[in-house]
Amino acid sequence: MGIFSEIRRLPEFKKDLEKLSKKRFRTLPEDLENFITTALNSFHKLQIDYGGIVPISDLGIEYPQIYKVTKFACKALKGKGVKSGIRLTYAYFNDKNIIEFIEIYFKGDKENEDRERIKRYYKK
Repeated sequence: MGIFSEIRRLPEFKKDLEKLSKKRFRTLPEDLENFITTALNSFHKLQIDYGGIVPISDLGIEYPQIYKVTKFACKALKGKGVKSGIRLTYAYFNDKNIIEFIEIYFKGDKENEDRERIKRYYKK
């Protein structure tokens, strides 16, 4: 078993990832795996906060906790490092140790996360 019990990807997330990695950001699938093993592990398991993962608290969702990733290294964007402009949103079910990816987008394409998508899945 890996660091987390399960890592899920919502259907829309899969489409987002495929669309972004097809032409512009070919390294994204590999970059995502690196992010899971390094940044997510550090943040959720080792309690190391490097300032790139922030909770989104104004959604009216108690559980699971929803996070936005503002520092994500993408090799396809040479010289940018973690300031690549790639944004991720995900849910963390801490009692079940499950990560569920909701959305991935490029900041240059859209300003913010899709709050309606988040609410559709997690608002009770």
